[in-house]
Amino acid sequence: MHNLCIKINASEKTYPIRISDKEIPGLKSEILEIVGKNKFLIVISEKVYKLYSKVLDFDKKQIFLLKDGEKEKNFKTFEKILNCALKLQLMRNDFIIAIGGGVCGDIAGFAASTYMRGIHLIQVPTTLLACVDSSVGGKTGIDTKFGKNLVGSFYQPDAVLINTNFLKTLDERQFKTGLGEVVKYAFIEKSCKCEEEFNLINFLSLNSAKILERESKILEELIRICVSLKISVVEKDEKEGGLRKILNFGHTYAHAVEKLTNYRKYTHGEAVVKGIEFVFDYAEKKGIIVESYKFIAEDLIKKFNFKKIPDFNIKKILPIIKMDKKATSKNLVFILPEDYAAVKEYKLFDDEILKYF
Repeated sequence: MHNLCIKINASEKTYPIRISDKEIPGLKSEILEIVGKNKFLIVISEKVYKLYSKVLDFDKKQIFLLKDGEKEKNFKTFEKILNCALKLQLMRNDFIIAIGGGVCGDIAGFAASTYMRGIHLIQVPTTLLACVDSSVGGKTGIDTKFGKNLVGSFYQPDAVLINTNFLKTLDERQFKTGLGEVVKYAFIEKSCKCEEEFNLINFLSLNSAKILERESKILEELIRICVSLKISVVEKDEKEGGLRKILNFGHTYAHAVEKLTNYRKYTHGEAVVKGIEFVFDYAEKKGIIVESYKFIAEDLIKKFNFKKIPDFNIKKILPIIKMDKKATSKNLVFILPEDYAAVKEYKLFDDEILKYF
């Protein structure tokens, strides 16, 4: 078991992040210990509910069942969650608890940040992607027809409870989508400015088979490394004013792919891997990185046998990127690899991209 802690200086908030492989039935008492005598609403993924409702044994009246898929992260679902909270007469000292993957955590977190102008929030991630990334750091939001996460807030939870036993029932595709985010951390590690050195590229290369076999202790350590790197970034820059932008490595292109395919064809992690391949390709063609580093990146990605995404017409991708939250009125903003496990923000014009693709 690992007990980590994140301290957000801007909002003067500190909260625990617990990583364990304890039996899932013990999770309920852990949640209730934090909630105390306060009321709560549980927003839980439909898949997770089917698998664990008997084990967790929460009152159905306290549960909002969230259908699975990115398409559910919308205004309509958001309103339904708020209505459910109102029916339960939740007050500011009460809790919303997200039990599920990234979609569940994002929309439940956004509901918690807006209901009564902010009530308590507990994140219980059940997918690898949510464990290593989306449950930590306070980003919440919903999608619109114009793009992903364009409506949202920065809202830190009161606790993040990570239990690796949930990963045992995760299907292969969803497990690998989480590995897409894991690989991202490997390529940005040095830029995270963490006091502890992990050499995640090496760790992933040496342990790829054990990771794919979901060995419990290896997964615990992998999650600890990724969460530690994210903590290091978020503590220094909560609201993406500078350093936190590096967490978008691979995501600018990825979000465009997701939007172009209506969030249905590829998972987020698959799109992120495609985005990582794109920026490595661009950085090598532009002479920012040496070819040998690009080969190292390609070899690491191959070890996890991610779903291949075909190349898209760059002229269809660029207009979507211009709507990205990170874009400026004049420039496209990309996080590009600059050295081994290090990245940097670049502001580019269309022509600088079109020249190479």
